[in-house]
Amino acid sequence: MKWHIGDVTISKIVELEMTGGSRFLLPQATRETLDHMEWLQPHFVDENWRLKMSIHAFVVETPTHRIIVDTCLGNDKQNRRIPHWNNMQTAFLAGLAAAGYARETIDTVLCTHLHVDHVGWNTMWTDGKWVPTFPNARYLMGRIEYEYWTEKNTREDMLAVVDDSIRPVHDAGLVDLVEIDHRIGAEISLVPSFGHSPGHVSVRISSSGEEGLITGDFAHHPCQFGHPEWCSTADHDPAMAEATRRDLLGRLAGTPTLVLGTHFATPTAGKIERDGDAFRLVT
Repeated sequence: MKWHIGDVTISKIVELEMTGGSRFLLPQATRETLDHMEWLQPHFVDENWRLKMSIHAFVVETPTHRIIVDTCLGNDKQNRRIPHWNNMQTAFLAGLAAAGYARETIDTVLCTHLHVDHVGWNTMWTDGKWVPTFPNARYLMGRIEYEYWTEKNTREDMLAVVDDSIRPVHDAGLVDLVEIDHRIGAEISLVPSFGHSPGHVSVRISSSGEEGLITGDFAHHPCQFGHPEWCSTADHDPAMAEATRRDLLGRLAGTPTLVLGTHFATPTAGKIERDGDAFRLVT
């Protein structure tokens, strides 16, 4: 899938798609609580109201940069909390190349946060060690986020993620620690969207009078637009995550901003409209 925002092109590169099995993440999203949101069908839930979700990256091409936003789960990784995320063997890099973005041509890797499904392809297993997948890129990681997971981390499952997907690119000298309002060229800037993780950011695209926003994980699924109070079990600070969701959705509602969901199934993007006291995604 591909979108244009002014002079910027955004391409979606899928690693994994799934239907159902997501109750561990959004336990409040049941058939009984979803069936009043008819707009979720057919794209975001199936006929049994099971959630459809995706793990994908966005390649953002501007006149001056070729950026990959979040790098999914990666191949050959071990010690993942979700069993089927261990030792994955997907064709993600082949899909990236087929879309016209060979890994050597990426100049910027932008991490909205450092969770397992957003940093996996930062590295690849080569000759018995983890090496940077994108050797010609600078890896942009939020300073707050990086310092938390490398200095204050108390989550055992994140130790392996740091060791195989974060520290190797830092040790290779490719990481730039950036602030929450960092700008990349004229078109791309970070937007703080705390709650899901300590230094979580979303990504604003602005070009030729058009606007877009890549969510990161301030929302995992469009059903959270209809229920902003529904928090993911993976949220670091649920109260802050809800406040962030309400604030961003309130500011986006009724505007022409194209919102691109980091885990939203096809068609993945749309505009926000108010729906009573809540919101909906219009594709």
